[in-house]
Amino acid sequence: MQVLVRENNVDQALRVLKKKMQREGIFREMKLRRNYEKPSERRARERAEAIRRTRKLMRKRLEREGY
Repeated sequence: MQVLVRENNVDQALRVLKKKMQREGIFREMKLRRNYEKPSERRARERAEAIRRTRKLMRKRLEREGY
């Protein structure tokens, strides 16, 4: 990942880098990899995430289309 530092403004470059990393999901992955996750726990987590995504999609569809 690459960020340009303009006019020696390192603070702004850091903010841009953090935003890019957040968008890519790097922070989330680092947090997940901090501790070992058993394969069964991983499957359960991924299944729960999929259910949450589906419910969120259905909620948005219901708001937008009304059915």
